[in-house]
Amino acid sequence: MLWLMAAIAAANLALTPAVAGAGADPAWQSWQTVPGVFDLGGPRSDGTLEVAGSANLYLADPAGTSSPFARGVGGYHEDPGAEAYLAVSPGARVSAAGCDFNRDDTFLLRLHVPIGIERVDAPGQNTGSFANVIGVTSLNGIAFDTTGGFDHRLLATGPSGGKTVVVAIDCSGNVQVITKSAPVLEGGLAVAPSSFGSFGGDLIAPDELSGRIYAIAPDGTVSVVTRPSLPTGGDIGVESVGFVPSGFMTSGGAAYLADRKTPGNPHPGTDAILRLSSTDLSAAGVRDGDLLVATEGGATMVAVRCAASCIVIPVVSAPTTAHGEGHVVFTHNATPSSPSVIQKATPARSATSGSGSNALIAILVVVVLLAFAGGIILGRRRT
Repeated sequence: MLWLMAAIAAANLALTPAVAGAGADPAWQSWQTVPGVFDLGGPRSDGTLEVAGSANLYLADPAGTSSPFARGVGGYHEDPGAEAYLAVSPGARVSAAGCDFNRDDTFLLRLHVPIGIERVDAPGQNTGSFANVIGVTSLNGIAFDTTGGFDHRLLATGPSGGKTVVVAIDCSGNVQVITKSAPVLEGGLAVAPSSFGSFGGDLIAPDELSGRIYAIAPDGTVSVVTRPSLPTGGDIGVESVGFVPSGFMTSGGAAYLADRKTPGNPHPGTDAILRLSSTDLSAAGVRDGDLLVATEGGATMVAVRCAASCIVIPVVSAPTTAHGEGHVVFTHNATPSSPSVIQKATPARSATSGSGSNALIAILVVVVLLAFAGGIILGRRRT
């Protein structure tokens, strides 16, 4: 009977599903050095990222070439040393306002009085104040609604009396308050795709103090998405978020995060743009539509996937001396980088693996039956 027990054990092993990304532990690559870097936006229509660093703007392409942007007369000269986060316009239409945001225009937080939003057009001219935001002591987050629940408006957050004010700004600069009573929020913001479970279309925002990830619906309702097992506290906790875009795992590309140099901090940073390839993310179990969440202290990162419920997937587990800031952003390759990347991202591979397991089980069953039948025949001959 030992051979029969071994065959059954082998069949059970074949039935055990593989765990996606098991044992994978990717690490950030230090990609480009940018003085004072604290936020990233885009990509623009030409595939470049916009980089904010020490009151200056830069453009960086996926090949690693960077250049100054919006300099000189008519350029951007606002808020030196401040975390004036930015958002690059995807060019969507605001139906209620009957106008469009221009593709590749950049909108930045203006942190001096009057507090509001500054606009730099696609060629790099600072067109001045786009909107003023009243009722806040500062601004600490900005993102475009790319899903449509907020009518594709520009969203911004700012503190007020221990709470957070969330506003939506249309393409004419008109400001509407979504809520005045959201919890404390700060850092990179993003609007969830419709595939993100019950939070699809909501504004997703981190709170580094509690470690919670919040969702703010277009009607101002606030919900907790999850509280991942990451460090918490000022300059330590969850800071940066970004959604893996559709088609990213198939076409290949990279995710990016700003690592701001912060002397005297336990996580002093390096003034570099950090990068993770789509291959690394795939190996860790990340899929299109997942939310990537990175900490300010150490740039550890998890992926959050929501459907009927939400799960958290470790991505970058080993903390470093990095000082993560701003948004998590992505670039796509123009063409798929390699067949292996496509295979890892294609659902058909799972089906193929399942078919292989089923074939193995069938073979084992046949072997067991033949051996059993042979044993019976042999026994009859001996009698």
